[in-house]
Amino acid sequence: MKQRIGATRWWHICGYTVGIGLILSPGLSWGSEIGAAPPTERRETISLADAALKALKHNLDINISRHTKESRLADITVEQAKFDPTLSVNGQFNRIVNPLNRPVFGGTGGALTGITTFDQRTQSVTLDATTNLLTGGNVDLNYSPSRTSVNQNLAGGFLFNPAYTGGLALTLTQPLLRNAGIDIAKTFIRVAQNNAAVEEHVFRDRVLTVLATVEQTYWEVVFANENLKVAEAALKAAQELLATNRAKAKAGIMSIVDVLQAEAAVASRVEQVLVADKTIRDQEDQLRRLLNPTEEDLRQDMRLTPLDQPIVTLEPISLQEAIDVAIEQRPEIVQAKKNMETSDINTKFAKNQILPTLSFQGTMGMAGLGSDYSNSVNSNFSGDFYNYGAGLVLSYPLGNRSAWSTYSKRQLEEKNAEASLMSVRQQIIVGVREAVRRVQTDFKRIETTRSARIMAEKQLQAEQERLKVGLSTTRFVLDFQRDLATAQGNELRATVDYNKSLSNLSRHKATTLERYNLQLN
Repeated sequence: MKQRIGATRWWHICGYTVGIGLILSPGLSWGSEIGAAPPTERRETISLADAALKALKHNLDINISRHTKESRLADITVEQAKFDPTLSVNGQFNRIVNPLNRPVFGGTGGALTGITTFDQRTQSVTLDATTNLLTGGNVDLNYSPSRTSVNQNLAGGFLFNPAYTGGLALTLTQPLLRNAGIDIAKTFIRVAQNNAAVEEHVFRDRVLTVLATVEQTYWEVVFANENLKVAEAALKAAQELLATNRAKAKAGIMSIVDVLQAEAAVASRVEQVLVADKTIRDQEDQLRRLLNPTEEDLRQDMRLTPLDQPIVTLEPISLQEAIDVAIEQRPEIVQAKKNMETSDINTKFAKNQILPTLSFQGTMGMAGLGSDYSNSVNSNFSGDFYNYGAGLVLSYPLGNRSAWSTYSKRQLEEKNAEASLMSVRQQIIVGVREAVRRVQTDFKRIETTRSARIMAEKQLQAEQERLKVGLSTTRFVLDFQRDLATAQGNELRATVDYNKSLSNLSRHKATTLERYNLQLN
């Protein structure tokens, strides 16, 4: 008998000590102050639309993709500039002083009696304009007036001294086989245009990805906030049960074991509240990073409060319509089609390079001579002095292995591009089907988890009534409290997952921008 009394006293003392320890512990005292922000923290409410717009405006990945897209546009200009005319000016002055040891026709008289100096000075300017043609040819226009003078004592045989000459020449070179034709000449322009179009849709794909990531993270912030409320409610219920059990134990109508069980449950749920609060802060940091604040802002303690509530209604979904929309709008489809077009262009160009080089060359020009520049120009354009000519140039490398190898390579690349398009279409179809199933499944989860939560509430209420009349124990009530918190968390998770699934489906259909009424300029 004494041993039993001693044992009872020991449990009372131990229970009293543990109870005091839990009451004074910062965990339990913090439990009633969960969510209280330190004085240095700032709070900001944010909607999903605001978060999406901020991310599009400041996201680093989007800025990088935008710059890459602009560089692809610059590549088009670079290729087009190859057909811009080129103008060159070349001015020269030359003086040649040679010794003469024999007569020069038109420059000296009879026989020379000694070494005679022949001093010739030439001043010339050459104007040259050339441009590449879209037919693959080249046109060159050259005008080269000059002034020539010799020493006066030898100038008796010259008509003009100084003499002004002018020459105007037009030369045309046009390939007839290799590199001939507008399509061949514009090959690299069209490739650059396709690359720019691909990069534009890469940019759109990046925008859609950022929006989808923001949406997914935003709903995780919503879940974390609501899950904290569930944890706080569970903690409050455990604390109320603990207070009731202590009162009953003090009145002698309940054993100290029930008090200890309630205290242990309170301690466990304080931990859950702490973990839930940490999860909120982690998700808020992830969302803030997507909004790309400055480093100074990111260092500060900023709390984000989401404004949007999850959708709990089922949106009508047509699987075939969703697949058709995805096939039409997904950036990957357009990229694959542009890659196929580029491969076809490169294949045609490579096939053209197999041909021999056969070029037509034609030239025509006019010449003039006068005692001054004006006379020279008049003589030049009078049409009295002219020249013209035409010819063909043919060349072909023996074997031509390089061109044939390149052509074979381009054909393989074209086949790969076709296969890539088929693969992308298959991936999109499978992805949309999975996204639709996920939406439907997650909505059903909302219904089932709601039913489970309602049943858990009823079971907990019934068990609490049984405890009041002494037909149950604290352990059972705590178990049902835990089951209710789990059911509430499951319902919340299903609701948030349903909204994330809707976001995922929009991403697969590439309709996220339409949901926000956004257009990419």
